[in-house]
Amino acid sequence: MFCDTSTLAKYYVHEAESAAVRAALDATERVVLSELAKAELMAVFHRRWRERKWTQAVFHAHSRQFAQDDASGLWLWMPVSSGIIEQAVKTYALLPANVFLRTADCLHLMTALHHGYAEFHTHDVHQSAAASALGLKPIALD
Repeated sequence: MFCDTSTLAKYYVHEAESAAVRAALDATERVVLSELAKAELMAVFHRRWRERKWTQAVFHAHSRQFAQDDASGLWLWMPVSSGIIEQAVKTYALLPANVFLRTADCLHLMTALHHGYAEFHTHDVHQSAAASALGLKPIALD
């Protein structure tokens, strides 16, 4: 199962879909993500603290939990290689003008495609549309 940061974040941050995401990811033998998701998840945590949705203690608790889960091998990280960067560059050169695709989202999608995934788990509507445009089947766990 290849996931993006919007799905990974729901594993740690309580939102409407979090229970379904937790159940699905915990039941999956291998959850694969782009390495980019590590930094993006920490940015999600930091934003929640900055916006005062979390206290500093909650921020640190979630950061520690993520580090423990990572160290235990819960997540399988795929590197963002120069080949993936080149694939993203070529994708933008050919992408129709009506497809909204942010750089980080493109790198997640290119990583999934590079490693042969046909499905892409995301809760981001723009990324879902872009995944479809690139031939990936977007899946939201709810």
